Amino acid sequence: MSEHISTRVENPHAPMHTGSGDLYVTIGTQLQDSDRPTFRRLADDHLTWLKQVLVDPAGMGAARHKLTDTGTVILDGPPGSGRTSVARVLLREYDLGTGVFHELLPDEEEELPLSNPALVGTGDRLLLDLSAATAIQWAAARTDLSALRKAVHEQHAHLVIVMPYGHPLDPDLQHYRIKIERPDGLQVLRRHLRMHRVPYEPDPTVTAFLAESRPMREIADFADLVRRARETAGTDEGFAQWCATARKARDDRRAEIATLVAKLREGPQRALLITVAMLHGAHADVIHQAAQLLLHTLKSPSEEQPLLECKDLAERLSEISAGAEPDCHVHFTELDYDAAVRAHFWDHMPDLRQPLGTWIARSVESSGPYVTRELRNGLVARLAEQYLRTGRGEGLAFLAEDWSTTPASRSRLEAAMHALTCGLNDPAQGRNFRRWIYQWCAHRQLKGEFAQVLVQVCADVIAASHPDQALFRLYHLARREQGTTRALQALDDLVATSGRLRRRLLDRLARSPLSPTELRIFLSACDPVPLSAPHDNGHALIEENGPRESLTSGWRAVLKGLPRAVWHPYAERWLHTATDAGHRGDLLLDLLVGAADQCNDQRGTAFAALYASARAAERTAPHGTAAQAAATTDRLLQKISTAQGLGRPAAPPTSTGGITP
Repeated sequence: MSEHISTRVENPHAPMHTGSGDLYVTIGTQLQDSDRPTFRRLADDHLTWLKQVLVDPAGMGAARHKLTDTGTVILDGPPGSGRTSVARVLLREYDLGTGVFHELLPDEEEELPLSNPALVGTGDRLLLDLSAATAIQWAAARTDLSALRKAVHEQHAHLVIVMPYGHPLDPDLQHYRIKIERPDGLQVLRRHLRMHRVPYEPDPTVTAFLAESRPMREIADFADLVRRARETAGTDEGFAQWCATARKARDDRRAEIATLVAKLREGPQRALLITVAMLHGAHADVIHQAAQLLLHTLKSPSEEQPLLECKDLAERLSEISAGAEPDCHVHFTELDYDAAVRAHFWDHMPDLRQPLGTWIARSVESSGPYVTRELRNGLVARLAEQYLRTGRGEGLAFLAEDWSTTPASRSRLEAAMHALTCGLNDPAQGRNFRRWIYQWCAHRQLKGEFAQVLVQVCADVIAASHPDQALFRLYHLARREQGTTRALQALDDLVATSGRLRRRLLDRLARSPLSPTELRIFLSACDPVPLSAPHDNGHALIEENGPRESLTSGWRAVLKGLPRAVWHPYAERWLHTATDAGHRGDLLLDLLVGAADQCNDQRGTAFAALYASARAAERTAPHGTAAQAAATTDRLLQKISTAQGLGRPAAPPTSTGGITP
């Protein structure tokens, strides 16, 4: 529920493409057919959890009614009141199976102005979180809110705006403003505990904790600490002890950890301490192997005593206030001790940061019965936490790129993806990560397997809440890829979710000369089935002026720039669809003929090629539709004759050079 946004801009360390022409990158196959859950599903799961734990604040009912009645609500409330969570839950409640969720991001790359109606698709759910906007940013946004609200109304969409607290709102927008009050802290804590299946009892520790006006995020974190304290507590401990343990875990432990580290002078001791902190909860075998690997990475000598004279792992763990449970999984004896240890070494041994990245890259590639994907992701997340906690997001971005260079195993590529995901999900630095990913996708030299990591991040992570940003990043990757169609497939899958996204892609393609690679992107995007299918507003894209102009422009470029052997399969699909699409079938044929008619000196050749494709499409028509396919060819020929100013032809053209007036 953190609500602050950083506007600091930094550049990752990566070479720039400064030459002319396209830059081609090859995407490998390491991430293909991965069995991990998609981040899109994980994002949905998180939103479901958010809805379950949310205690409706004062004003929630009014916000629901306002959103139902007008399609727009502007939430106002103090920081820490849970207003951004309320906004997301409200939009979740209006998920009716149409449109997509879309967080608007003014002023970011390829983002349309708020006043542009193309931002809004039928049934979309839009979030405009300006809770951390400056006075200048809020003033600029306010000028466009009326136009944005109008587009939302016309598209039967829903828009929730979180306005900056204490800032002015124009009189014509006051009608949509709902004040959100901070809910009762004890109710929030009890709701979280109930969802964690932790029974609540009145306790002085809880009373003292809630005596201050805590932000909702802090209350949620405290409830989670109580849950974890219960999981590690003895059978004779109860709610009071769990709360006391949770409270102690929140204390500042810097001096305590510094004293412990000062006592541990030997390299193997400190290596074990770092390893347990980074792999907290892992099996003892994993801890032992990872500690040895850390010593090797740091080129630090390990024990030189005879094996039987060395301390065993149990004794070594006791020296660092840790131990192994009966199931051999290793924990510190105190809750959240691992987080304090990680912060200490990161803050006070900066020369250790780069070797830690190397060690983690090697660790995620290790194997064994106790090395799971969850363990690998947790290891990466704990390193990412330190980069992000100290404002070094660019270092994490560079590390993810470095992990993806050749040779890179699937485990290392997944680690790179998880690192970028942590950065994207960070409230303070997510904007920077989206910017860096755009620069990578659009302009920079991509080495090794990094391109496929970016494809996966765009398709799974960015697309979950920022589909427009994912669209254009995938577009740039698709126009540069060579030897694979992974980015193109991801782009196709994304535009299939929304007619608005397909419209935006077609518009982008129509606004500039198209390279052969971009022509193939166009052919993939102009699938006639979704183009001619009615959307939620009852209209098909092929019936809209904007998409028709984009499609005509694209087909003209295809007919002029690609051999018929390349575009024929796509034209054949158009012709088969036109046979079954009723009056929209005529629109498909009109568009093809119109595109050929604009081919200038290649006009006749284009007409003849279209007719040849139509005759060929008759032979591949679905079973039982040969007569209808022949009728479609006849309709096409009539439209070609009309375009040339001719009457109905007595016989079909046979010249390979085209039809001439």
